[in-house]
Amino acid sequence: MSVVVVSSEVSIAYESFGDPVDPPILLVMGFGAQMLAWPEDFCRALAGRGRYVIRYDNRDCGLSTKFDDHPVDMGKFIATVSSGDIPAALAMVPYRLQDMADDGLGLLTALGIERAHVVGTSMGGMVAQTMALSSPERVLTLTSMMSSTGESEYGQSSPEAQAVLFTAKPADRAGYVAAAEKELVWASRRYGDATALRELAAASYDRSYYPAGIGRQLGAMILSGSRENALRDLRVPTFVIHGLDDTLINPSGGRRTAELVPGAELLLIPDMGHDRPRELWPQLIDAMVSHTG
Repeated sequence: MSVVVVSSEVSIAYESFGDPVDPPILLVMGFGAQMLAWPEDFCRALAGRGRYVIRYDNRDCGLSTKFDDHPVDMGKFIATVSSGDIPAALAMVPYRLQDMADDGLGLLTALGIERAHVVGTSMGGMVAQTMALSSPERVLTLTSMMSSTGESEYGQSSPEAQAVLFTAKPADRAGYVAAAEKELVWASRRYGDATALRELAAASYDRSYYPAGIGRQLGAMILSGSRENALRDLRVPTFVIHGLDDTLINPSGGRRTAELVPGAELLLIPDMGHDRPRELWPQLIDAMVSHTG
């Protein structure tokens, strides 16, 4: 693991796999999750198919820069947005998805990579879309996985998934790890793995327990608005992947993304939820290699 400075205020922690002479793939993780959620075995398998794979921690997560000077009370923020007081909500959050996209692009610059294939999952898909929209000359291809367009009428969460997402996890290690099982609510119904969820939670807790960043990342997502019109004009080759079991971001989010981006390819995967089950890695890796070939 290495850390590089990508701007005057942000340093990004990252790891790379494979040969730097191979086509680079930047993996962008989702809301509140560290780069560990791109499993090392997955990254090595993708690298073994002739790709130079880079995973990293978004700002406010893992071992990248934390914005401790800008505390956000998530409950208060949600209440403010729900009341329609958008100016007040904007004042609560110190950055937007564009800033997170700039972090990823800054990481590529720091690594001497002019152009890369960008793969983003969930919130990471929103960040990846923003990279492609703001700097298309630097994105060889875009893969948007289990994500959406920022339009409120697409990709909605089920009430059960939303309840789990917005319920604070216990602060003690044992409670935090046990609570991870609740994420089965949005996992693959066939392949959902409580043991794997607990193991990832334990590794994440030990590496960097940091719930304070969640409110700021949530604010960045909500306040960055819809990408509908911009996506209609996107000319970066785009591949959209979504699991049909996803209850955290309904598959309508993926369908809408593919509908908006000219020429986008859509892959809807049975038995995949808001997760990447090991049993589906061969299909996912084959699809990603084909799109980035």
